[in-house]
Amino acid sequence: MDLKLKKKKVLVTGGARGIGKAIAAAFIKEGAHVGIVARNQEELKTTQEELGVQIYSKDLSKQEQREELINDFIRDFKRIDILINNAGASFGKDSLTTPVNVFDESMKINFFSAVHLSQLVSKQMVSQGEDGGVIINVSSIYGRESGGSPSYNASKAALISFTKSFSTEAIKNKIRVVGIAPGATYHPNKEWIRRLENDPDFLKKYAADKIPSGRLGETEDIANVAVFLGSDNASWIVGTTIPIDGGQSRMNF
Repeated sequence: MDLKLKKKKVLVTGGARGIGKAIAAAFIKEGAHVGIVARNQEELKTTQEELGVQIYSKDLSKQEQREELINDFIRDFKRIDILINNAGASFGKDSLTTPVNVFDESMKINFFSAVHLSQLVSKQMVSQGEDGGVIINVSSIYGRESGGSPSYNASKAALISFTKSFSTEAIKNKIRVVGIAPGATYHPNKEWIRRLENDPDFLKKYAADKIPSGRLGETEDIANVAVFLGSDNASWIVGTTIPIDGGQSRMNF
């Protein structure tokens, strides 16, 4: 299926590895022109060599660097059609032992960065005329129900709420705001590697216990939905955050 994404200008935050990298690769496969942002310069360069993306080294927890990012992207690409707010991290453990400043850090990277980038990009999209644009916020099934650390849950729940509320404003300017909520998705980061070092059968046990489909997600599972949502084929999906989880979540809606 031709999703008609050729030459679309796409920015993926947290795009140097994992889900973000897979999303970048999927858009490139559809013929889009892609830039990615992350903090790790080494990972950025590796991904640039593999995918041919434009790279930006920024700390998105900082307001001034978010502003620099959008200015740099528009300078390089002349416009922006699709923003993927994927950057995120998990902080702390249980509520009583997690200092309030850790909740603040979680909100900065998982929520406030997405809000601010959405504001900046929307202004640019409006100035571009009738074509509008798409903003895709990557939340988590743990923004819909408990399961992750409380600070992570809270920030991702806030992102889901923002996706819905902002979408009703943005669509009036032909900017479509949607979300995706991945379940357990394997990619070789420090946490998954630590778990496998402790128990080589961890992934099989986790999937059998937690996921009705019997396997963990792959980054491509998330990326395939992202490129669809970024296309005009999804033009009537507005404000919704779609779980991509193999049946893992327990919500009835």
